[in-house]
Amino acid sequence: MNRYLPVARQHFLAVLASTSVVVKSICATVILLYLLSFAVDTVFGLGVTPGYLFPPNFWIWTLATHSVVEKHVWDVGVSLATVVLAGRLLEPLWGALELLIFFAVVNISVGLLGAFAYFLTYVGSFNLLYLFTVRIHGMLGFLGGVLVALKQTMGDSTVLKVPQVRMKVVPMLLLLILAVLRLTTLIESNLLASYGFGVLSSWIYLRFYQRHSRGRGDMSDHFAFATFFPEILQPVIGLVANLVHGILVKVKVCRKTVKRYDVGAPSSITISLPGTDPQDAERRRQLALKALNERLKRVEDQSAWPSMEDDEDEGGPKADSPLLPEKSQSSRDANAAGKGGSQESSLITFEDAPPQL
Repeated sequence: MNRYLPVARQHFLAVLASTSVVVKSICATVILLYLLSFAVDTVFGLGVTPGYLFPPNFWIWTLATHSVVEKHVWDVGVSLATVVLAGRLLEPLWGALELLIFFAVVNISVGLLGAFAYFLTYVGSFNLLYLFTVRIHGMLGFLGGVLVALKQTMGDSTVLKVPQVRMKVVPMLLLLILAVLRLTTLIESNLLASYGFGVLSSWIYLRFYQRHSRGRGDMSDHFAFATFFPEILQPVIGLVANLVHGILVKVKVCRKTVKRYDVGAPSSITISLPGTDPQDAERRRQLALKALNERLKRVEDQSAWPSMEDDEDEGGPKADSPLLPEKSQSSRDANAAGKGGSQESSLITFEDAPPQL
């Protein structure tokens, strides 16, 4: 394994060098705070503690810092890989500023929702451990957000071939794995809460609030909340999601879906949902580019190593005589013979014709 570590590090540094200053800054902050954790308890001072976030303590700065705080080196690796993955796949589509906004929205939402969930747990159990022992920190919530964004942009891409796993099922598949690990007490509850709230908050932001050239959000069918679940559960989940969305529209938390009618269109009435066209077009473009790259790769592989028989066939005529002159000479002889033959046959026909009576 030590043999592959330098190669992996070289590839990682090459990918990191091609990213923007936003990605580089986040990665540098994660590494710096991890090194600082050997001297001070950065998780306590910069992570979200539910009992200290709410008044009277009001440690509000932890909402902005908890995502870049890690305790273990493998957690640092996951955080760096998550940020680089976002910079590699999402930043070319959104831009550096939008990626930074997405990073801030998801992590602040994870801190708030996680602290509120632990506060409700304390209200139901009166156990102070949920308020002052739990620490919400790390990049796992942002990982959930990145996977949701990848489901939006390249949901039909295949992640694993055996067994076949598509990108659109990865967010909920990882959530299921974390839930099983939590039930077996192999991980702490803050990891499951961070990832779950990261998935939820990122979907809400991308679905309703993200700004782009055609308006806000992505109201396409392939990005509905029910599509995160198996097909057998989608009708029930869709019914509940529509009910919740209707309530949120009435309290003016979410906007009502707006339909645009183009009565002047050539084909009857055209209905377009705001936010649908850019994401669908980008999704189709990504699939087309992937298919084109695979086709070009197959063509290059087939033409890279010609067989020895082809070389001998190509070299044989060149050693004796040019092929085209010989072919042209033989064609001229054949034409001449054909003309002579036709003239001779016509003479014989006239000579052998019977005399007229």
